[in-house]
Order: sequence, then C-alpha cells, then structure tokens
Amino acid sequence: MFGLTRDIGIDLGTASILVYVRGRGIVLREPSVVAMDKNTGRLLKVGSEAQKMLGRTPGNIVAIRPMREGVISDYDMTERMLREFIRKVVPFRLLKPRVVICVPSGITEVEERAVIDAGIQAGARKVYLIEEPVAAAVGAGIDINRPEGHLVVDIGGGTTDIAVISLGGVVESESIKVAGDKFDEAIIKYIRRKHNVLIGERTAEELKLAIGCVYQKPEEEVVEVKGRCLMTGLPRVFQISATEMIEAFEEPATQILEAVHSVLERTPPELVADISSNGIVMTGGGSLLWGFDKLIESHTGIETAVAEDAISCVAFGTGSSLENLSHMQDGTVNLSRRRQLKL
Repeated sequence: MFGLTRDIGIDLGTASILVYVRGRGIVLREPSVVAMDKNTGRLLKVGSEAQKMLGRTPGNIVAIRPMREGVISDYDMTERMLREFIRKVVPFRLLKPRVVICVPSGITEVEERAVIDAGIQAGARKVYLIEEPVAAAVGAGIDINRPEGHLVVDIGGGTTDIAVISLGGVVESESIKVAGDKFDEAIIKYIRRKHNVLIGERTAEELKLAIGCVYQKPEEEVVEVKGRCLMTGLPRVFQISATEMIEAFEEPATQILEAVHSVLERTPPELVADISSNGIVMTGGGSLLWGFDKLIESHTGIETAVAEDAISCVAFGTGSSLENLSHMQDGTVNLSRRRQLKL
C-alpha cells in the first residue's frame, strides 16, 4: 500500500490545484492562493484558508495567487505552496514521490524548466510534464491512442487550450491566455462602465458562478450586487441580469471561438471529418459557463458537449498517466511529443 502513494499527479491550475495520488484518486482540491507575512516571510495559510483573505488582509499580510495565465509568476511562493500540498497528501514517506504536473500546451522551455524546478524543490524525486489537453482528453474518457481525431477545448482559470488529438499525440493545438480570470475581469470592467460601480475579484467570480452565461437563457435571471459607487465613494446595491453577462463576456468568448476556428482551419481534412463525427469535448471550469457548448456548436456546426465532471478531467488524465511513467523521460513535456518523434 505504501508503494502506491509514491506517485502523484498534479493539475497545477491558475485558479485551483487538484492532486491525484496513485491508488487513491483525487485527494485534494484547493485554490491556488497563499498568504504570507511580509515582515517575516513566513507562510501563514495555503489554499481555501488563504483565499478567504484575498482583498481583506492588513498591511503586514499579503494573499497572492502565484500562478498567472497558466504559468508560474512567483516561483518561491509556488514552490512553497506545492510543498505544503505534497506534505498534506503524503505526510510520511521514506522515498520522495514521483510527480506528473500538467502544463498548458503553449508553454515555453523557460516556463517548463520553472515548473520542473519548483516540483523538485517542493520534494519530488522526479518531475514529468504532460500537456493539459492530452490529460483532459484522457480524463474525459477519450481513447487518444486510436487513429481518429478528437477536438478538446479545455477552459481553465488562466489559459484555454484547444487541441486536436490523434494516435496518442497532439496534431494541432493553440493555447491562449483567455479563460476564467479574463471572464472575471470582463465582469469588473462591464459593471464599472455600465453601472459606475467598482466590485472586487471575489464578487465578480460569485456573479460568474451565479448567473454567468454566454448564450441566451430560456428564462431571465437577476441577482443583487454590492459594490462601491465611483461617483460618491459610498456602498451601492444594484441588480444585474444574465443577459448583461452575455454582453460582458462577448470579448473573451469571441477570442476563444476564434482560437477554436483557427485550430480547425489548420487540421488535416481527414481529422476534421473525424471531429465532425465525434464532436467537440469541453473540459475545465470555464466550460461550465452556461451555454458555452451551445455557442461553440452554433459557430462551428459541430456537436459540442461538456465532459462529465469537467473540472476534474485534467486531474484524472494526469492520474492515468502515472501508469505510463516508465515510458516518460524526466521533465519531458508530454507523452504525445515523444510518440510523435517515434512515429
């Protein structure tokens, strides 16, 4: 039993971190947030406890998100956060765990090295990398080794990864820094412009989860919002509708649609024919925005579906790759590129 806990899969997301332990499944889901004392440099809280401090900390305490747009923006904090999470899931170990970490498909070599180094410093014996769309496809139940094309759209917190997968590898892909965070920003900008009220990131996210949509809902929904009036500087309560959310999300949603279209344009005709039969699969928390599947389907004419347990797909796929560690090189970006080289 002890041997089973030595391999760990980590979905290192901009918004949240999911940890999969071989033989046990997903054992941890926490926001990618850390809180530290600026004066002493001491780590105070990580995960959900640190998230509660965002925007509410006194001068000596700072709550930050060390991951931005799918990559490490604060190396030291990412390493310390990873160490805490690894310690939580495998508290007693004689042998350091082998770790597979998910990364966006558009990651650079420098960003790749930063993830590997952070994993080693956090206590991993060896670190392997796997691309998010590959992991998402496996987690969604797609047999990626068959000679047929599948299109996966993974909308996370910091990046949206679109990839055509066939024969266990990525044929065409695009990674754009437009995802959950940009939708939150879009809400803040829209409310500031339209209602002259300033709201915080947490309020924007709560609004997104409550009534966020990119396609017209059958019935209108309205919620109450509290913010600071930019004219008077005083608190103000007002109402916002789901239809206004469509207007607010127009720009980021269009950018994702354009990226999907761009990948399809570059895909070989045979694989496009496969995709039109197999449909498009959506994963990641951003895919849960109401009507996103309908929006993509209406623009591409290809049947689109959101995967079951879309938020966990990447973590499940990363967990599945733990079975293939003997075929992976240390720090190799993914299984797919190695397979393409062999082919």
